[in-house]
Amino acid sequence: MAKMIHSMVRVMDETRSVAFYEKSFGLKVADRLDFPDFTLIYLSNPETGFELELTVNKGRGEAYDLGNGYGHLAVVVDDLAAEHKRIAAAGYTPGDIKNMSFEGKPLASFFFIQDPDGYKIEVLQKGGRFH
Repeated sequence: MAKMIHSMVRVMDETRSVAFYEKSFGLKVADRLDFPDFTLIYLSNPETGFELELTVNKGRGEAYDLGNGYGHLAVVVDDLAAEHKRIAAAGYTPGDIKNMSFEGKPLASFFFIQDPDGYKIEVLQKGGRFH
């Protein structure tokens, strides 16, 4: 069976992106590989073996076009309201908390936030199918 191990996003500024993911989601640098033309930074935390790979292409001066195909990354948290407040206090701008139902039953409570390069991250209340 296949095991998902990481997802990759291209970022413009390593320091800014690493700080965002550490302050917002507790991700820390697990590995950093510096090549002549690009750098790979792997971020993780003890909650999961899944990593986020940040790719910094050296010499790039313009922001990436995210196009209309990218959706979002998703994380779950124990206390959605507390995390929303904490992330806002860290100086970031999380969206409003929303609730979603399916067939008349509660499905999810969540908010979205964008990283410094515009990638969307969905932050979900842990529970149900989201654990």
